[in-house]
Amino acid sequence: MRLSTSILAALACVGSTYSLAQSLPTASPESVGLSSTALAQVTANLQAHVDAGHIAGVVAAVLKDGKLVYHEALGQRDLATASPMPEDALFRTYSMTRPVTSLAAMVLWEEGHFQLDDPISKYLPEFAQQEVFVNPSSPSMAQTRARIGDIEVADLMRHTSGLGSRSSSIYVEQGVRLRSLTAAQVTSNAARVPLFSDPGTEFRYGLSATVLGRLVEVWSGQSLDEFLNERVFAPLEMHDTVFYVDPERQARLATVYRPDADGQLQVHEMEDIPFTEQAPLIEGGVGLVASTLDFAKFSQLYLNRGELFGRRLLQPETVDLMMENSIAEALLPIGRGGYMAASGWTIGGFAYALTPEDYPFTVSPGEVWWDGSAGTRFSIDPVEGIVTVIMAQVSPSSGQGFREEFKNGVYEAITDRP
Repeated sequence: MRLSTSILAALACVGSTYSLAQSLPTASPESVGLSSTALAQVTANLQAHVDAGHIAGVVAAVLKDGKLVYHEALGQRDLATASPMPEDALFRTYSMTRPVTSLAAMVLWEEGHFQLDDPISKYLPEFAQQEVFVNPSSPSMAQTRARIGDIEVADLMRHTSGLGSRSSSIYVEQGVRLRSLTAAQVTSNAARVPLFSDPGTEFRYGLSATVLGRLVEVWSGQSLDEFLNERVFAPLEMHDTVFYVDPERQARLATVYRPDADGQLQVHEMEDIPFTEQAPLIEGGVGLVASTLDFAKFSQLYLNRGELFGRRLLQPETVDLMMENSIAEALLPIGRGGYMAASGWTIGGFAYALTPEDYPFTVSPGEVWWDGSAGTRFSIDPVEGIVTVIMAQVSPSSGQGFREEFKNGVYEAITDRP
């Protein structure tokens, strides 16, 4: 099994083309209270999922106490070409984009560009007269009512805005979100279609982060990708987190697969404009492609309370605010079953573990995390001081439970608990 020993060996190679790990300190698992033997079983379990054809390949990483102790690449990046999965493979992160957008917004909040309780119509006037569907379960553009209250900025962060999902039938019918549109156009479309509920009255996962990304552009005077590159990705050394996979990076982009009726993986394109083409939509909701270690760096920022590599992005108090549950008791649970019924949500764009005992995989109280619809997941655990990131490309994203099994295995490897 390739653990920290292989990482250290790679770092010692002069002229190595893989350098992302250089900015993360490494350590042996035992030095931070983890078992190498147990982590070897984690790798064996992931390899079993690859061998069974649940996923084509996977890259996973574990940070403990700020040190990289596990980094594995298994299987294949692309089955047709038999390309091995590289450690610096790129993955479509989909919903894991949302917490990155929240981070960008909170950088601007600290600078005084807005208040969390500001109505978004202050900056996006098209939302001023938005109405609400009379029957959100069967929405009709002909059956609407006046809205009660305004969407506040914090509602976008905690998904209590009343905006719907990009895949909702009425949004598809109305052409609300297409990658051929700009963020400004998608935002205007979202304002044109009524809300599914009054702002602040229920949790509804949807286009909120896309609108928040548009607000980042309004507040900063920059496009979202320019702002993120300058204010987030550069200081965090997230050199491979992008909205567009350019030709130089395309050989590292993992192919997305979907199992057919016989369980065989088949190539599956999830977007009308693939990420290898420059789409007009630079989207704060589901738009980013990233490497596993890039997201490990992003996650470690929070355990370090806003600082990484000697660079401070946020004040500790802001990080604390972003990592606490922000959903009112009256609006819980935020889902009908599974982990959503056991979670809150934060203005940092994370699910928050309210009742860990009700999760189908191991989490600590107050752990924050999220995942993506193509088989990615990350978690930030302030109790154990652990970051886990796992990335594959499969749709639906379950992959026969490979992410849950990975998380459980990592926690079974803990030998020294606080």
